[in-house]
Amino acid sequence: MTATAHFTGDANPYGGGDPYADYRTADHPFTHLVDLADRRLGAGVVAANDEFFAERENLLKPEPAHFDPERFGHKGKIMDGWETRRRRGASAERPHPVAEDHDWALIRLGAPGIVRGLVVDTAHFRGNYPQAVSVEAVSLPGSPSPEELLAPDVKWTTLVPRTAVGGHAANGFAVDAERRFTHLRLNQHPDGGIARLRVYGEVAPDPAWLTALGTFDVVALENGGRVEDASDRFYSPATNTIQPGRSHKMDDGWETRRRRDRGNDWIHYHLVEEADIRAVEIDTAYLKGNAAGWAQLTARDAETGEWTEFLPRTRLQPDTNHRFVLPEAVRADQVRIDIFPDGGISRLRLFGSLTERGAARLSARHAELGG
Repeated sequence: MTATAHFTGDANPYGGGDPYADYRTADHPFTHLVDLADRRLGAGVVAANDEFFAERENLLKPEPAHFDPERFGHKGKIMDGWETRRRRGASAERPHPVAEDHDWALIRLGAPGIVRGLVVDTAHFRGNYPQAVSVEAVSLPGSPSPEELLAPDVKWTTLVPRTAVGGHAANGFAVDAERRFTHLRLNQHPDGGIARLRVYGEVAPDPAWLTALGTFDVVALENGGRVEDASDRFYSPATNTIQPGRSHKMDDGWETRRRRDRGNDWIHYHLVEEADIRAVEIDTAYLKGNAAGWAQLTARDAETGEWTEFLPRTRLQPDTNHRFVLPEAVRADQVRIDIFPDGGISRLRLFGSLTERGAARLSARHAELGG
């Protein structure tokens, strides 16, 4: 474990104006990966020992933490994060908490996976953030209850040892643990507030589940698909195109800047593994005056490495879900969508099933990760 941007100490008191003007942050090398704790993937904060001032669920909100200097309630300042009460010692002679005292929250990852980095964000917690944090992880089957997660026989793996953090800062930690995890335990020592938790990594799906499904979306984020690269991420990330569900607003899809040359934009995807693709959906929901004009799909053969067109350049309509049944299955492990000339799409779905070779490789990887 290495802290990629180490902040300590209080931030200055809020002095008015933009509350993010003095926010301490850095370019973390892992934030291009999927957030395994994204609510859209089904993540949740299943329990916390204390949430007196601010609810634990705030930790996983997808948007940056909001600060309203005038917002107070019966318990005090209302913060957009998870905030616990101040811990006290055992007696007047011992008024301070002891070293072992800490608060905790249990997080269910939206998609089990390999954690490559975390951001413990203390935005707007300037003098009321924890002195230190630690993060542990575990992999358990099914949908364990908080009591089952906290059982004495459950063995947790430390991802971030107890480490001092700073207030009003994006505290980043690179993680080196080549294991598949399903749940995290976020600890703050001894108490305080954390605005957001981001858990960046790679989805590691359950091969038995995908095999049982038969035909499924082989590029979906929750099933292990990922974006390798994209020509443009100006307005929104390309990863949005493989998020669960349909888009609910314009910036929930992928939109590029306006081109002034003769080129076109594209996204390059890795499928969960080698698969036979049989049907395609290209959705332009909520993209009305800025949808792509045309789209083309090409696939890479895993054996030869050759790229072949399987959906010729096809006209797209604004705010429309386009469906295509392929005349024959297309075998691939990577796919590229080209849009012409620019604009955007909200979702791409590639429905198919794993090949025998793809299923074997996925099962071997699952076992290697301790799944």
